Amino acid sequence: MQQLVLDIRPPATPDLDRFIVGRNVELMAQLRAMLDGQAAERMVYVWGTPGSGKSYLLAACARACTMRGLSVNIGGADAADVVVADTVESWSDAQQRAAFATFNRVREAGGLWLAAGRLPPAGLPILPELATRLGWGLVFQIQGLNDAEKRAALAHHAETLGFRLDPQVADYLLKYTARDMQSLLGVLEALDRFSLETRRPITLPLLRQLLAGGDRS
Repeated sequence: MQQLVLDIRPPATPDLDRFIVGRNVELMAQLRAMLDGQAAERMVYVWGTPGSGKSYLLAACARACTMRGLSVNIGGADAADVVVADTVESWSDAQQRAAFATFNRVREAGGLWLAAGRLPPAGLPILPELATRLGWGLVFQIQGLNDAEKRAALAHHAETLGFRLDPQVADYLLKYTARDMQSLLGVLEALDRFSLETRRPITLPLLRQLLAGGDRS
């Protein structure tokens, strides 16, 4: 018996082109404009539930800025061309005060500020003056994909990988694996690799075998 070990984690390198926009068209347009230096408003706060994709989106923006040669600070402790600050609701008092000072410096310098949390600014358990600052720019609630949109996105990604996704496979993915889009895409890509490794078509039994650990005799 041979144990096939497959990595089915989401891709290690976040990429804006992999983010499924869905109903977040205005948010993505704003972020693209910021990256291209064409945005009138350069401070953005994004909020939404866990798994909605906001952390992936921030990480992808940070990577895109770095690739453009901009200095990037992650966490809000220091000023830079671009400051990316996630999970602001979990910040300590010291982190909040540092972020407050950083926000002011970045705004005065005309830099980019992108932050995210689970709640809109007014509902965050943070210093009132920092919550006010976070609401000064544009505030977006990130909209997660519904099941129909996720199925469509999975089918489209399967086509880019070179196969047609059986609806039963898509339904099983949505029911028995992590439901955030990046995890779903990661499992789909692992399934494609498993199919090539085993030289078997992509079917529901193959997916079940993959999720069971890829054990094959």
